[in-house]
Amino acid sequence: MPLRNLYIDFNSYFASVEQQLNPKLRNKPVGIVPVMTDRTCCIAASYEAKKLGIKTGTLVSDAKKICPDIKLVEANHRVYIEFHHKLVETVGTCLPVDQVTSIDEMVCSLMGKEREPQTAVAIALKIKKEIAEKVGEYVKCSIGIAPNKFLSKTATDMQKPDGLVVIEEKDLPQILYSLKTNDLTGVGRRMEVRLRKHGIYTVEQLWNAPKSKLHEVWGGIEGDRMYAQLRGEIVKRPPTHRTTIGHSHVLPPEQRNKDEAFAVLNRLLQKAAMRTRYLGYAAGAMSVGVRFLGSQRWRDEMNFNHTQNTISLLNALKKMWENYPTENFTPLAVGVTLYKLIEEGDNTPVFFEDYDKIKSLNSAVDKLNKKYGFASAYYAPSHTALKSAPMRIAFTQIPDLEVEDDEKEF
Repeated sequence: MPLRNLYIDFNSYFASVEQQLNPKLRNKPVGIVPVMTDRTCCIAASYEAKKLGIKTGTLVSDAKKICPDIKLVEANHRVYIEFHHKLVETVGTCLPVDQVTSIDEMVCSLMGKEREPQTAVAIALKIKKEIAEKVGEYVKCSIGIAPNKFLSKTATDMQKPDGLVVIEEKDLPQILYSLKTNDLTGVGRRMEVRLRKHGIYTVEQLWNAPKSKLHEVWGGIEGDRMYAQLRGEIVKRPPTHRTTIGHSHVLPPEQRNKDEAFAVLNRLLQKAAMRTRYLGYAAGAMSVGVRFLGSQRWRDEMNFNHTQNTISLLNALKKMWENYPTENFTPLAVGVTLYKLIEEGDNTPVFFEDYDKIKSLNSAVDKLNKKYGFASAYYAPSHTALKSAPMRIAFTQIPDLEVEDDEKEF
């Protein structure tokens, strides 16, 4: 079984970029935060911080108790995206990048002599060298090399930071036995519970379970795929179809009231509508949610004729907002999601709408925002929230700077 994939995982990516840019942060505990307040949590942490027990999700107030000298940096998503593109380009000079799986992960295929262990390791070392020289020595990565994408990704987690692990057929399955089940892609908290119900507590037990058992645990073909992946086999998956487009935002203290929450939702929805058009979809439903201080939450949803028209979506939001709780709750975070997506070409315009005029208006607004930065042209309900909800990086969704950049200059 040959080595087919080389997987790259950039270590503590956001924090590493900040340490590369600012020498004063190097070799020190660093926490990356969405806003500068003790009420939020770290969205990333440097390895120096991780050694102290500070990790993604740690409250800032707790992080300061653990390490009073921790350096907190407000996230700069635009810079992280720019570094990401530099990294993809740099890796591409050594080996073509097959797939970018997230802002800090990518996978390459090995062909011909590249599959020989010594050659594959030499390529990995070259990638590390090129990154240090062209991007920065503080941007480290762990590289995994294995017979398939699943095992190569698993290998990146076996030695961090700055690791390099090769999993050959002769190493299986023993090399995996030191891992926990939740170290494997596809095994989250819920799946761990299901595995335990079936008497599977370790990776060794998982590997030795028959395919029929894993089929039962996963409730279908995903169990068969896990069985094959663990053994280094190539698993083909059907093409995925995007099911939702949405944005969410934690409100800063000065915006934690009903009116400002509505303004921020308007901004989020305008961004989602622009992305919907850019990706070539139309939405047939929308959900809106608000999380309040304490344990209270509010959520509403609405179905409508498929559309990508911002005005139609804003009207739907206005109608849904009429159901906002009457209690004097303090809104903490808001979110909006468009779903029931179909391809734009499959959408039949509503007969009483002037489709051509609406499309021209949306196109003009989109062009202005692409050229001068998002919210250069906007609809009035979001006026007080123009500086709110800046571009953010989701786990597997890297914003397109052409569409969502808030910081373009005239």
